[in-house]
Amino acid sequence: MRVKIATSILAADFSRLGEQVREAEAGGADWIHVDVMDGHFVPNLTIGPPVVRALRPMTTLPLDVHLMVESPERLLPEFAAAGADRITVHVETCPHLHRTVQQLRELGVKPGVTLNPSTPLTTLEEILPYVDLVLIMSVNPGFGGQVYIPSSTDKILRLRQVLDARGLTGVELEVDGGIKADNAAQVVAAGATVLVVGSAIFNQQASVAANIAALRRGIASACRDENL
Repeated sequence: MRVKIATSILAADFSRLGEQVREAEAGGADWIHVDVMDGHFVPNLTIGPPVVRALRPMTTLPLDVHLMVESPERLLPEFAAAGADRITVHVETCPHLHRTVQQLRELGVKPGVTLNPSTPLTTLEEILPYVDLVLIMSVNPGFGGQVYIPSSTDKILRLRQVLDARGLTGVELEVDGGIKADNAAQVVAAGATVLVVGSAIFNQQASVAANIAALRRGIASACRDENL
C-alpha cells in the first residue's frame, strides 16, 4: 500500500489558502487534511463547512476532514454536502459510534475514527470492521506545530498488528501530529499508511514541493521496496 501524505491546511497561509492547496497538489500530496475544531472538545476554534466548500473546486485531491468537535453527528450532513470525501470522528465524542459511522456511509462519505493519545486501542475493537480509516493522534489535538509523542510509535505498531490479524489490511492507518522528515520513517515502519503533515510542509524554510520531497525521502528510508 502506497504511503500517502495528507497536507494539513491548519499550517497553511489562510490569506492564500486556495493557492497553498494547489501548491500541495502540484508538489505531490495525496490528500488535503482539514482540521475542524470547535473550541469545546479541543482548546481551539478553526473552520467549518464553508471552507471545505470553497476548497472543493480548488483541487482534485480527496478532502480528509477531521472533526475535533462535540456531537459531530450534527455537522456530518453539512460537511458531506460541502464536498468532504472522508470524515473522521473521535471515539471520545461519539457515544453511539456505530450509528455515526452508518450515517457517514449513508451520506456517501468514507468514515474514519480517531483516538486521542491517552485513549486505548481497545475502544476500537467493535468498530474496526465498519470504517475505512483509523487516525492515531500523536499529539494532543487542538494546535499545530506540536512535538511527536514518542509512545505513539508503539501504539501505531499495535494497531497495525490488530488490523493485519483481523484481515483489515484495507483500512488506512493515519497518524497526525509532529511528523517531519526526520521521524516519518519510524512512523511508517510501525505501520502507518497515511501521514498528516502541516508545519513541516507549509513553512518559510522551503517550498511546499521541496518539503513534500523531503518527506518522501524520509518515508523511502523505511520502505525502500515499496512503490512510493
